Amino acid sequence: MSAIKFSSSRRYALAVAGGIAIALATAGISYGETARTIKIATSAESKPLAWGAIGVEPQGYEPDLLKAINAKLPQYKFEMEGVSDIAQETGLATGKYDMACGGYYKSPERAKQFIIPENPMGASLMKIYSKKGSGIKEMKDLVGKRIVPTTAGGGTYKFIMNWQKENPQYKLEVTASSAGIPYPNRLDEVQNGKFDALVLPSNLGEQTVIDNKKLDIVASDPVYSNNTYMLIHRSEENKVLADDVNRVLKELKDDGTIDKLSQKWFGEDIVKYMK
Repeated sequence: MSAIKFSSSRRYALAVAGGIAIALATAGISYGETARTIKIATSAESKPLAWGAIGVEPQGYEPDLLKAINAKLPQYKFEMEGVSDIAQETGLATGKYDMACGGYYKSPERAKQFIIPENPMGASLMKIYSKKGSGIKEMKDLVGKRIVPTTAGGGTYKFIMNWQKENPQYKLEVTASSAGIPYPNRLDEVQNGKFDALVLPSNLGEQTVIDNKKLDIVASDPVYSNNTYMLIHRSEENKVLADDVNRVLKELKDDGTIDKLSQKWFGEDIVKYMK
C-alpha cells in the first residue's frame, strides 16, 4: 500500500492546527474547549480600591490584581462589573456573580455562605486622620476628642468597639451613624474643626483627597490591619476556581506583583501587613 501524500498547503494547515492544540493544552484548555466566563462584582465607588461607573468594568487595585490572576489562569475569562456595595454580596449569594471583590474581611458568617480562598488579596490598614499638630497618633490619643461618626455595624465601628472593650481604661466617645456621608466630606469636617479625628481604612483614597484639596490633615501609622479577601459563590464547580485563585494569589505575592500594585494604587507597601 502506498503512503498517503498531502499537498504543501494541507501539510501547513495540519501543522497550524497541531500548534494551536499544543498551545491550548499548555494553557490548560483542551482543544475545542472555550475558557469559562467568571462574572465578578467589584466596588464601583471605592477609589483607589476599585471604582468606575456602575455596570462598567472598573479600574483600581483590585481590578489590576484580578487581571494579573486571570493572566495566569487562561482557562477562565474574568468579566468585571462595577456594582454598588449593597448589591455585591446579594448578587454573589444568588449566583448572579461567581466572585465579589470589595476589600472584604473574613468572618464566620461569610465563611459559611461563600468560598473564601486562604490567601488574601490585600490588607486594610486602619488609620487615624487628624489635623497637623493635633498630637493624635494612636487610639488612646482619641480620649476626649470628637470622633467622626462611623457607619453602624461597619468594619470601622466594630474595630473601635473591640478596641474599647480590650482597653476599658480609655473611654472614647463614639457615635454610630447611618447617614452614609462620603469620606471626602468627612475629611472636610476634620479640616474645618467640626471633628478632631476620622478613623477609617486607608485604602479608600483619603491621601489623594488630602493632596488634591490641600487639606491640613495627616494620617497616623496603622493602628490596626486586617487581611482582605475575595468571596466566591459556593458551588461544586467553583471549588476548582477557588483552588486555582488561591494558588495564584500566593504566586503574585511571592513574585512581587502585589507589592508593585499596592505601591501604584496606595502609595505604600501593604504586603508587610498581610498575615
